[in-house]
Amino acid sequence: MFNAAQCDGLPEDLYLPPPPPREDLIEPRFRALMEASGLTIHMGGQMAFYRPSDDAIVLPPPQAFHEPINFHRTAAHEMSHATGHPSRLARDFTGRYGSEGYAREELVAEISAAYVCASLGIVPTVRHADYIASWLEVLRSDPRAIVQAAGLASRSADWLLGRLPPELAPAGVGEQIEEDGPEDETAPLQEAA
Repeated sequence: MFNAAQCDGLPEDLYLPPPPPREDLIEPRFRALMEASGLTIHMGGQMAFYRPSDDAIVLPPPQAFHEPINFHRTAAHEMSHATGHPSRLARDFTGRYGSEGYAREELVAEISAAYVCASLGIVPTVRHADYIASWLEVLRSDPRAIVQAAGLASRSADWLLGRLPPELAPAGVGEQIEEDGPEDETAPLQEAA
């Protein structure tokens, strides 16, 4: 089986390319964030994902989502994954699907996406909480996992939001962004005395 777009000589009415992404479905501040981030983002296809091997994000076009909020939430999630690239915040991507490491990165990306959306005035829907709940095993096995994930997510959201031009950035964002490289966010938390 071949994709019709990969075949030559077919009748023109057999394959119609998908319509271009509808720019009017993307909030202007979110569009500015996508552009200012400098991340490689391709729109098209049916699945959203971040591919560390070539440091690229793939997103379905906004019109493929039932509600515009779902595009923004999904894009923020994948952009948050991209902040973990070695050239940015250098998070560990070695965990395979279903592993504890994978679950930890998913927590970071989802919490970061919620921070980004809230900072831009895009009210996140309940799906953030539902998605995080799917990784309860990590939370049950390590009581500090949520604190560590929230800390990494905060750095991820700050990295993204800190790229916005000052006139579009939420108040207080970007004031403490460090460009020196990643800190060791996995160090044990100090117990309160």
